[in-house]
Amino acid sequence: MDNTGGPAVVDLAAIRDVIAELESDPKKINPLVPVDVVIDHSVRVDVAKCADALKQNMDLEFSRNKERFSFFKWASSAFNNMLVLPPGSGILHQVNLEYLSRVVFKADGVLYPDSVVGTDSHTTMINSLGVAGWGVGGIEAMAAMLGQPMSMVLPGVVGFKLTGKLQDGVTTTDLALTLTQMLRKHGVVGKFIEFHGEGVGSIPLPARATIANMTPEYGATMGFFPVDQVALDYLRLIGRSDETVSMIEAYLRANNMFVDCNEPQTGPVYSSDLELDLTTVEPSVAGPKRPHDRVPLKEMKSDWHACLGNEVGFKGYAVPKEQHNKIVKFDFHGQPAEITHGSVVLAAVCSSTNSSNPSVMIGAGLVAKKACELGLEVKPWVKTSLAPGSLVVTKYLEHSGLQEYLNHQGFHLVGYGCTTCIGNSGDLDKSLSDAIVDNGNTMHTKYFSLQCVCTHGLYYLVRCCCCCCVVGQP
Repeated sequence: MDNTGGPAVVDLAAIRDVIAELESDPKKINPLVPVDVVIDHSVRVDVAKCADALKQNMDLEFSRNKERFSFFKWASSAFNNMLVLPPGSGILHQVNLEYLSRVVFKADGVLYPDSVVGTDSHTTMINSLGVAGWGVGGIEAMAAMLGQPMSMVLPGVVGFKLTGKLQDGVTTTDLALTLTQMLRKHGVVGKFIEFHGEGVGSIPLPARATIANMTPEYGATMGFFPVDQVALDYLRLIGRSDETVSMIEAYLRANNMFVDCNEPQTGPVYSSDLELDLTTVEPSVAGPKRPHDRVPLKEMKSDWHACLGNEVGFKGYAVPKEQHNKIVKFDFHGQPAEITHGSVVLAAVCSSTNSSNPSVMIGAGLVAKKACELGLEVKPWVKTSLAPGSLVVTKYLEHSGLQEYLNHQGFHLVGYGCTTCIGNSGDLDKSLSDAIVDNGNTMHTKYFSLQCVCTHGLYYLVRCCCCCCVVGQP
């Protein structure tokens, strides 16, 4: 990732300078292990709700980062063992899942299981494909690049048995929030989680990616899914050759690392155990401040009103009861507009967690389609955006005809990168922002379990979008 991985590449360049001053060959300095740099943290949603938003945002991104991008371009050809994916390629974790990960690889005629350390906490998304990996700091990454081994305290391993199958209408997001709540309660900091049981076989690979991506939110080091037939089918789906997939399967079977979720599993003894019947998972949201504060969708309204009035804390904002129905009127480019507690001002379909899952993205498109058919439209002052994790998402949204409906609702493509997920949502319209600030809103940013960041007020994480709700106080 460019923000935290970039300094490690700068260090490599600095070492080359020192070697040159010592009158030795600077080209001897190269990463000793494969290094992939994905530039995904620099794009902002400065322009939205128009057909050329992608181009305008990328032009601004390049103008702001000309020196950085020039350096990365030089590094891509100067160093051996380094691949740099340029801006607009997608989000690191999804690109790793769809393109970079090897699962099993050959070096000098010997096969090895793949592993990865990344300079981003959500590197764990690759655990969904049976690859051990997690996020590290820049110094650790630099040491790994130079061939140094990594040391760690032997972690406890929590075995999480999944049974049954998700009911219709329940999404992977609902499951991820349920798992997060359970694992936070159990206490898994510094531990590995291994998901097992016949229920795992019913979970598609992209859904596993959602769960693994959220590992930092439930506090673990890894959220691991062993390779099974579902993983092999996914590898074929993303274009890996039959020869490669057969090699991966043969290696894993020979080393007792391949799992058949439909067969009784014996042998593993875990540090501790948890179990969840997938049929019990229900539609949920999370918030307003913490990812493990799961709220069943049927309780959303009551939870919302309670949080407004509760004392300031994880579940409260201490808004006086007489202010709960407060309405703020303002002029939005000549149109009369008004907001109140609960008004959505920012909606973003984004993040590697969401956009890596076709069922969630297709779901967002179908919601937009139904809204168009019913004559519903997003309020003009709501900032809307669509930032997929890879170009694959755009292809299937266009092929299905759903991008047209998303565009109609204002969810035009704004970039391929983290955008709103990391706070790069860009500014709200000044008239809206002034209406919030002038009415005494307490400004703060919150990071939710599916990587949706807002800049004003009280928020809940929902399935496809990040919803930001105004909390104005006198």
